[in-house]
Amino acid sequence: MKTEKVIEYIVNWLKEYSSKAGTKGFVIGVSGGIDSAVTSTLCAKTGLDLMCIEMPIHQAENQVDRASRHIEWLQSNYTNVKRQPVNLTPVFDSLIAALPSVDNEEERFMSLANTRARLRMTTLYYFAALQGYLVAGTGNKVEDFGVGFYTKYGDGGVDLSPIADLLKTQVYEVAASLGVNEDIIQAPPTDGLWGDDRTDEDQIGASYPELEWAMKMQEEGKAIDDFSGREKEVFRIFLKFNSSNRHKMIPIPVCEIPDSLF
Repeated sequence: MKTEKVIEYIVNWLKEYSSKAGTKGFVIGVSGGIDSAVTSTLCAKTGLDLMCIEMPIHQAENQVDRASRHIEWLQSNYTNVKRQPVNLTPVFDSLIAALPSVDNEEERFMSLANTRARLRMTTLYYFAALQGYLVAGTGNKVEDFGVGFYTKYGDGGVDLSPIADLLKTQVYEVAASLGVNEDIIQAPPTDGLWGDDRTDEDQIGASYPELEWAMKMQEEGKAIDDFSGREKEVFRIFLKFNSSNRHKMIPIPVCEIPDSLF
């Protein structure tokens, strides 16, 4: 990959999109992960306003620290970066208290994890509306179009997706070229929705390089029986997520009524 050219292309694309939309810049949630670090840096390089929002919800301390150090690094290198902390933990706790109890605690736990992402999306759009900004998404190609590893109307609720055509391994290449802090590059990827240290690989059952391989195999028309051992298991995992999360990757279905009924 021609990394420097890719960076230049994305930055110019961001500037052009904002100009056509008549907006002043971007707002982004900074989590301490690689995707938000790269996306926020690309937005900063446009020279347009960039508001970085910190939105902890019972967040692990190391994630909070990485996010904080990244924003400090951005502000030391780019004069157009603003910082806005918003502690969403009390909001989340109040919502939990208001919701009725359920019998299946495991399903409730999953639902509440996605609720965290949706509270953050709501917060980002609050500031976007106030300031005339676009909400920049942080999803990469494998997450958005391979396994659908994001929350619908949560971190998937954005105005534009600057890195959604980059594989996860390519995001790391861009991060190194941009000079993103090494602790972010070295940190295991996590969605940060559980309040513990579980990683994306823990949840999915495969690493991002493995998922990228499986995505390529699907594009080449391979079938599950073409593989054995670990490759077969990884391909099965990929296909399971790709199928069950397909609803996230396609437009909202519209019930099209036949003309004869009008």
